[in-house]
Amino acid sequence: MTNEEELNQQNNGDGSNEEGKNQNNEQPLNEADATESILDSALEGLSEYELLERDNETLKQQAGETKDKYIRLFAEFDNYKKRTARERIDLINTAGQDVIRDILPILDDFNRAFKTNIAEDEAEHNEGFVLIYQKFKRVLENQGVKEMEAKGEVFNPDLHEAITEIPAPTEDLKGKVVDVIEQGYYLNDKIIRYAKVVVGK
Repeated sequence: MTNEEELNQQNNGDGSNEEGKNQNNEQPLNEADATESILDSALEGLSEYELLERDNETLKQQAGETKDKYIRLFAEFDNYKKRTARERIDLINTAGQDVIRDILPILDDFNRAFKTNIAEDEAEHNEGFVLIYQKFKRVLENQGVKEMEAKGEVFNPDLHEAITEIPAPTEDLKGKVVDVIEQGYYLNDKIIRYAKVVVGK
């Protein structure tokens, strides 16, 4: 065997040894890569789970806020309906209040006329006047107008307007209404004119 052949065999042997070494070195690298890939996948899956959990908490919070807004909105709308209903009832009950208040002085004139001009012996001659007065008063009553009882009652600033004070004719009239100068009236239980009175002291 020549020297050249021996050298070639040695070289081939060295090449085989190097390939074996390379194969042995590549094997651990492949296992490390696989382990790292598994860890990356696990971490990626964990991150996705955390994202889902966070999204779930956000959705729960948004749902709670929406529910609170709906409850508040419903309560406000319910209060609005009740307030509107009350205002409608008040409007119906007090409809024409200003007109009726303007008519009350005419009723006062009728009352004064009864006290001063109509004597018992003239009642037959004033029958038409009486009928008109009664009809007029009945129309107002049908609209919810009612006279306020004041004479002999304890003075009440929420109902009465004191014009003056005089010595009480009797002891039991002290602090009470002695006389009524101008009649007070209710409209559907709401005061539309306070009674102007004289109070005993």
